[in-house]
Amino acid sequence: MSDLSTPEVIKGRTRPHFPKRVVITGGMPYGNKDLHFGHVGGVFVQADMFARFLRDRMGTENVIFVSGTDCYGSPIVEAHREMTESGAFEGSLEDFVRANHKSQLKTLETYHISLNLFAASGLDRFMDIHRELGAFLLETLHAHGHLEKRTVPQFYDAERKTFLNGRQVLGRCPIQGCRSVKAYADECDLGHQFDPKDLIDPRSTLTGKRPEMRDATNWYVNVPAFRALLQCWVEGLPASGNWRHFVIRSMMEHFEPPIIHITRDQLEALEAVARLLPAHNQQEGRAKSLQLVFNSLEEMDAARAILGTHAIRYRTGKTLVPFRLTGNLAWGLPAPELEGLGGLTFWVWPESLWAPISFTAAYLEQQGGRKEDWRHWWCSKDAKVYQFIGEDNVFFYGLPEMAIFLGTQGPRPNGDPPEGQLQLPHLIANCHVLFLDRKASSSGSVKPPMAEELLSFYTPDQLRAHFLSLGLGIRSVSFRPKPLNPKAREKEGDPVLKEANLLSNAFNRAVRSCFYTAQKFYDGKLPTGEIRAEILEQSETAILDFEAAMYRHEFHQAFAIAARYIRDINQQWSQSKPYSDDCDPAVRKQALIDAFHMVRVAAVLMHPVAPEGTEMIREYLKLGEEFWCWDRIFDPLYAFMEDPETHRLKFLAPRVDFFEKHPSQVPA
Repeated sequence: MSDLSTPEVIKGRTRPHFPKRVVITGGMPYGNKDLHFGHVGGVFVQADMFARFLRDRMGTENVIFVSGTDCYGSPIVEAHREMTESGAFEGSLEDFVRANHKSQLKTLETYHISLNLFAASGLDRFMDIHRELGAFLLETLHAHGHLEKRTVPQFYDAERKTFLNGRQVLGRCPIQGCRSVKAYADECDLGHQFDPKDLIDPRSTLTGKRPEMRDATNWYVNVPAFRALLQCWVEGLPASGNWRHFVIRSMMEHFEPPIIHITRDQLEALEAVARLLPAHNQQEGRAKSLQLVFNSLEEMDAARAILGTHAIRYRTGKTLVPFRLTGNLAWGLPAPELEGLGGLTFWVWPESLWAPISFTAAYLEQQGGRKEDWRHWWCSKDAKVYQFIGEDNVFFYGLPEMAIFLGTQGPRPNGDPPEGQLQLPHLIANCHVLFLDRKASSSGSVKPPMAEELLSFYTPDQLRAHFLSLGLGIRSVSFRPKPLNPKAREKEGDPVLKEANLLSNAFNRAVRSCFYTAQKFYDGKLPTGEIRAEILEQSETAILDFEAAMYRHEFHQAFAIAARYIRDINQQWSQSKPYSDDCDPAVRKQALIDAFHMVRVAAVLMHPVAPEGTEMIREYLKLGEEFWCWDRIFDPLYAFMEDPETHRLKFLAPRVDFFEKHPSQVPA
């Protein structure tokens, strides 16, 4: 199948270029629970639409779509502790993760998420491959001089006599401008990372007491050393035309110099210690704050110590800092011993960054290949990796991950990785999908509905269509399902059904009309003849517009283009009324030829959105899988039939729907 490596121009329009091979990754859900609506609607549905489109566009053998359960980390340990203590669960941590992994996989399958592999970083063969890759990356970064051994204070609960993992400490985020209502040991729930000793008002979740700080030694990747390469890379991203602007903007924020923010009401106290601080520039900050700008992280850290000693409150900016790779959490991926420092596990964030590589290797091995062939997909100029994530995770994937990947090249990495080295992935981040206008969180006051719960009110295709229409690549949008909205009025419509009705009403009516008319007047065959030029032009425009929107990852626009095209089918059908007995036979024949062509195009465009219903259309057309091939996207239906004169469509019985409504939506 062609990848259009040489740009094709149609009527003055250049079709977008796609790589020869693609890996698509979905964000890894924690193994502490099943999936809520945000996991599915905010990441997986968009990733699946893109994966399905690229399979049709490039060939199924050229696309690998992977994700998996994030098995390690403090949230899982804490959830397991709470559930076992309450009697809600019996079994080991591994049992707990395995149960949640199976539940997550079942949910994804129910929503028709077409993963090649949904793995688990801490289970079975997946764990073995993941551990091998983690050891390779840590040892490679160490050999190339990109690691730092740092000893920093860590929270310790003296009453329980134990170090506290990240989620066992709660406080307020110290990052300037952060509005998080919940911050953990070294990151807040909005994704900001900070030094644990800067956490405001920390408390142990085990005892409610203020924990002590005790020294712990770990490995860090020296992200600031990659500053110039990373900044050059980020500044060049807009030229591609398909990176989301807020993703680039979010990454650029971290290239500011080391800054300390201090409120103006402490100006007198600051002036009293100013002579003790390392050299710095003082400048106006936001609102009621001042900024102290330093030349280096070391000078900023020295200033923080002085300010803390004199009880001056401050917050730090978003400058690049060393990124921790290891920790001492027992439930974690084991890290290899280096320089006599052993007994460590990987911190959950870095090992989750390279987990998709492990999963790619595991998938290739499952298919009878070599796990080492992951390099053909991650280290080739002919391939591309697209990582679908939430906006809170842009920092981790955008800067530390890229620094880790660059660091594997050698002591002096190239910002444009050469062939055979880890390439820099393309991040497709979505904004928050809110619930009833508020950010929902399993650990917050507004609880999100579980993905399985929604299937009590909607079909998977209905929900997929709605989530894809929201435009999460532009802004945060509220999910407002009427059955779960206590403020919904009885007579008002359900916002979720706007897109659902396009399928179950407009598209369903168009397809059924074509089949019933063919059965009534043409013995279940498609009449042969030329498609009108204006229909071909309209179809060609829709195809090219859809393809361009998919290249830009504007999934809501692609859906809107297909939706308008579907409505046009019904509009043209209504003008000629070919099912009517008194319709001119010549008009009827032409209308049916045109409508079937439009149904064929609409089915291909909607295939990544509503796979179940569109596959049913192909089945009733009695055509093979080549029907979806974008190399033949402009071909008429006749081109797929061995003999158009004798090709008979599958009989469509009365009241059979290609896009069904949920039983709860059908009047009794």
